[in-house]
Amino acid sequence: MPASPRPPRSTRWLRRLAWLAGAWLALSWLAVLILRFVPPLTSAVMLERRLGAWLHHEPGFHLRQHWVPWQQVTPWVPLAMVAGEDQTFPYNHGFDFRSIHEAIDAADDGRRLRGASTLTQQTAKNLFLWNGRSFVRKGLEAYFTVLIDLTWPKRRVLEVYMNIAELGDGIYGVGAASEAFFHTTPARLTPAQAARLAAVLPSPRRLHADHPSAYVLRRAGWIEQQMNQLGGPGYIDGHAPPHPPH
Repeated sequence: MPASPRPPRSTRWLRRLAWLAGAWLALSWLAVLILRFVPPLTSAVMLERRLGAWLHHEPGFHLRQHWVPWQQVTPWVPLAMVAGEDQTFPYNHGFDFRSIHEAIDAADDGRRLRGASTLTQQTAKNLFLWNGRSFVRKGLEAYFTVLIDLTWPKRRVLEVYMNIAELGDGIYGVGAASEAFFHTTPARLTPAQAARLAAVLPSPRRLHADHPSAYVLRRAGWIEQQMNQLGGPGYIDGHAPPHPPH
C-alpha cells in the first residue's frame, strides 16, 4: 500500500503548539494544586530580589523569610491585610470588578491610577511572576488568579500571601517581619502591630513598620478602624456581610 502523505508543515506546527499549550496548562495547574498543600520554598518575587541584589552588588543584602503555619499566626494579621488591601476578599472570586471599573474610570478622567488588585491577584503575582507592567504579565496574573481561586480555599490564599508578601527590604512574610520589627512571634502580634505591617504593603522598601512615618501611623490607624468595622477575625472565616463594604 502506498504510504499515507505527511500532513503539511503548518499542520505539524499547529499540533506542536497545541501540545505545548496543553502541557503548559497541565503543569501550571499541577504546580498550583501542589502548593495548596505544600509550603512554597520561595517565590518569583523573592528570586527576582535575590538576582537584583547580586546584579547591583549589594554585599550586605540578606533575604529573610520562613514559613509560619496558619495556626501559629494571630488572626489579627490576615484580618489587617484584608482590611487594608482587599475588603471584598471573603466573597470575591479572585477579582474585584467594581474596583477595576472605578480604577478605569479614574484613569479615563485623568486622575491618579488606583490599584485594584485583590489579595488573590497579589498572591499569584508574588508567587509566580515578575514585577513590572505589561499586558503579558497582567494576562498571566489573571490566569494564575483563576487557577488559585478554583483550587485553593480562601484561608490557604491568606496563609500563602502573609508568608510571601514583602514587608520590608529583604524581609518577606509575617514570620521574618515579626522578629525583625517587633522582636516577637506572629502568634503574639497585637492588632496595632498587625495593622502597621499591613500599612507598609503599598511600598515596603520605603515605608517602615518598626519606625513608622506619620503616613504609616495614619494608615495603620485607619486599618485598625476597618478591622473593627468588619467585625473582627470572624470576617475572614466567612462571616461576611451579603454585600461588599463601602
